[in-house]
Amino acid sequence: MTGDQPRARSRSEESALRATRSTGLENDWIVAAGIFVLVALAYQSIWHAGFIWDDNGHVTPRALRSAHGLFRIWFEFGATQQYYPVLHSAFWFEHAIWGDAAAAYHWVNLALHSLAAFLFYRVLRELRIPGALLAAIVFAVHPVGVETVAWISEQKNTLSAVFYFSATLAWLRFDRDRRAGSYVLATLLFLLALGSKSVTATLPAALLVVAWWQGRDLRDRRLWLPLTPWFVFAAIAGVVTAWMERAYIGAEGAGFELSPLTRLLIAGRALWFYAGKVVWPGGLTFIYPHWALDPKDASAWLPPTLAIGALVMLFTLRRTSRAPLSVALLFAGTLFPALGFFNVYPFRYSYVADHFQYLASATLIAGLVAALVRVAPLLSRVVPRSARLAAVALIGVLSLATWKYAANFSDPETLWRCTLERNPGCWMAYDNLGDLLLRENLPVEALAEYQRALEAKPDDDLAFNNIGYVLLHAGQRDEAIPRFQRALEINPHNAEAHNNLGVALLETGKIDEARGHFERALEIKDRYSAAIFNLARVRAVQGNNVEAMALFRRGLEIDPDSVRARVALARLLLHENRAGEARAEINAALALEPADGEARKLADAVSAAGGPGR
Repeated sequence: MTGDQPRARSRSEESALRATRSTGLENDWIVAAGIFVLVALAYQSIWHAGFIWDDNGHVTPRALRSAHGLFRIWFEFGATQQYYPVLHSAFWFEHAIWGDAAAAYHWVNLALHSLAAFLFYRVLRELRIPGALLAAIVFAVHPVGVETVAWISEQKNTLSAVFYFSATLAWLRFDRDRRAGSYVLATLLFLLALGSKSVTATLPAALLVVAWWQGRDLRDRRLWLPLTPWFVFAAIAGVVTAWMERAYIGAEGAGFELSPLTRLLIAGRALWFYAGKVVWPGGLTFIYPHWALDPKDASAWLPPTLAIGALVMLFTLRRTSRAPLSVALLFAGTLFPALGFFNVYPFRYSYVADHFQYLASATLIAGLVAALVRVAPLLSRVVPRSARLAAVALIGVLSLATWKYAANFSDPETLWRCTLERNPGCWMAYDNLGDLLLRENLPVEALAEYQRALEAKPDDDLAFNNIGYVLLHAGQRDEAIPRFQRALEINPHNAEAHNNLGVALLETGKIDEARGHFERALEIKDRYSAAIFNLARVRAVQGNNVEAMALFRRGLEIDPDSVRARVALARLLLHENRAGEARAEINAALALEPADGEARKLADAVSAAGGPGR
């Protein structure tokens, strides 16, 4: 036997190895269960919480609940808000199991967050980072994660984190054994992460930083060559996401026209903001104040200057230890997609949000905990067991803060009112609170909230549009039209204002003008069902029933629950002597609203015309 060949293990050694693996597996189960219990207790205040803002845009809508809907999730851009097919497939299966039960979605998020924390522990342990378990627990119960875990829409964060850390573990295994199967598994997990949220595109760069921290030569082909396809996949995911943000979500217009210098100011301030919230998570809120940054203001350059200075200082210390610079690079690099260099819709009302740093916070937490673990023996020499007591106290304080803050996410009204307590100038919160009151049939109270939004932001096109909507439905058409026009002066890309102005013009008999606004709304949002239905009504008024029926069918593919659209389509079908098809639409309308008077009258008309019985 040569020295290069492994020595055969004896029976006793094999037995000992199996026992060690068994014990490790059992310990992992205990750690995973313990993390889940801690997370569940810290988030007890959301066990029975409901849906909040934008959740209806993520929980699978009726138009996508079929097998064909699942196909559309994967192969049709615009079928979902963002092209995250893995995420929306998960929502599809969840809805198939428990429907609109909000509590079930919350428990899924709790489980995914717990699993992500456990996998994070496994990654840290694999890398032999000091304090791996404590870092994972701090990540699990840190209040900066509340916005992600308590918000159903942010299942994209928790699900992508599970795949992100799983891909990291698989890569580390491949890096050891160089087996094709390990590489295929790691790549598949990375693709699943990208399909859940594109912020995970930073993973291949993060793996290079980890390799550098370990003392590896980054010129080694065995290191960078296998990661090259990952960088390609990451670039594609980033381009698609940026395009979707502009084309389908609306991250364009005056509010997003930022100069390169302004974007640099945002990035510098955001880095310190996020780091500060990890170190001291005080003053957390759902929407933070929108910074007014002027490149001509010398003081605005202090945060980016300090950030660059800190990186330079850590670079000069790399010969002593690469760890601090590695942590800084991982933290900033993981945050990079949300630092202001690319347009994302939330920048309309705030340049920072807690859910932006969900993954990045894990890195900084690991670095801080590792540093504390290094000095813990010194503390214990002064006060015995002080390090353990401090760790328990830290977990307890963070868990209590998480429990208290998570209660803000119990329902929409609570969320918006708590947001306004911390950020009284949050015009978006006033707008959304007004929308909530309007849905509760409280137009006067809603109007007051919209007025407050304008006080906070005089050029708030959403508030002008909302005020116009209230006035229009109160029969004050002449007062509503100037509000819609003002909204469009501020933001010509406001599809809702175009649609509402079109409705008001249609009611005044200005059919051609109305049609122009409906068509413009659809240029901005091609899957805007309300504008499609309104354009169909215009074409029907103009006598083009064939095009009108096609438009109604197109809109019903997007919004199959519109009773009014089905009744209007049935009326056109009946006019075209297609009583059987009209009956099918009426049946569908009555299935949605059995007591709808207009649908019932039309059902009688269809029967009299000889359509088949129900």
